[in-house]
Amino acid sequence: MHADEKISGYQLSLLLFTFIVSTLILSVPGIMVAFAKQNAWLSILPASLTGIVNIWVLTSLSKRHPGKSIIEYASSICGKWIGTIIGFYLTYYLFFFISSTVNEHAGFINIILLMNTPPLVSMATMLVLCGFVVLAGVEAIARCNEVILPVIILLLVPMFLLSLRDMDPARLTPILAEGILPVLKGSVVPSAWMSQFFFLGWFLPHLNEQPHRIRKHLTVSWGGVVLLVMTIDIITITVFGPITPRLKFAFFKVIQYIGILGSLERLETIAITIWILGIFIKISMLLYMFSLSASQLFFARNYRKTVLPVTLLSIVGSVWIFRSDAQFQAWITFTYPVLAFITQSLLPLLLLGIDVLRAKPSKSIG
Repeated sequence: MHADEKISGYQLSLLLFTFIVSTLILSVPGIMVAFAKQNAWLSILPASLTGIVNIWVLTSLSKRHPGKSIIEYASSICGKWIGTIIGFYLTYYLFFFISSTVNEHAGFINIILLMNTPPLVSMATMLVLCGFVVLAGVEAIARCNEVILPVIILLLVPMFLLSLRDMDPARLTPILAEGILPVLKGSVVPSAWMSQFFFLGWFLPHLNEQPHRIRKHLTVSWGGVVLLVMTIDIITITVFGPITPRLKFAFFKVIQYIGILGSLERLETIAITIWILGIFIKISMLLYMFSLSASQLFFARNYRKTVLPVTLLSIVGSVWIFRSDAQFQAWITFTYPVLAFITQSLLPLLLLGIDVLRAKPSKSIG
């Protein structure tokens, strides 16, 4: 770990906000509506519980093992062999995660913008660009995000305002006509995104303040994600109603739709800008975590030595991971929520539980 690389609690909370919403806002609302219909906007409430639990669990683990990443304290808690197995699993999980994210990015860009460009070009360009930022360090990623996130918000707000004239609030009714079960079904997929606060396990050691003090910042970040997703769900449902599940990138279609009907043309360029800026931060963070995990597993003194091989491996993984868009959609709807529950929610909770049981009675949890 590089002690000289420090970020503030404010910067870290902004990073996690961008990390989660960058892919959530375009790809998930349609899936939520498919399960919860007009009540999908309520599904984010039960889904958000995984986020608040993970904030508490990961900050507690970091307080108990200061200066260590989740890869390092997994060995301290579970012993060398089991800890190494967990480390390899988490590194592979990051490889799979970054590959699927870059693949999704290329799919979006090829459908919307560069129809005749080979997906490999989109994948390699983004990963190489992110690789340079990762080489600059975690502070550089945090500072980039401080510039990028306000731009994303400034671009989103006019889209929300322009959509008001096309919204029909009647499409939100009846509320809970079929009970709470559809709402809970609709919460399964977004809960996988909310549990991505799990990735704090790689960034908390860089914090320039005590881990438990950042909880306030992270709770605000968590609340911001909930509010944004709820707003986007309400807008999407009130504009498109029951046809929402049939639309790929449903919120993008809303922006496209208000651009067609209004006096402002080609509004989809704003949606593309929001996507590229957000995904740039997300992939940079994933690439950093992947490089750091690989260096800690193989006892490299500097994670920067692993950035080049990890970037090349991620390019290969992005091409290899999904053979079709249908395969990706099936994975994101049914497989990823289960995988996320096990890895992002259950695993850190088990680590904290084992650590508490093994610790002396005087050792604090919080």
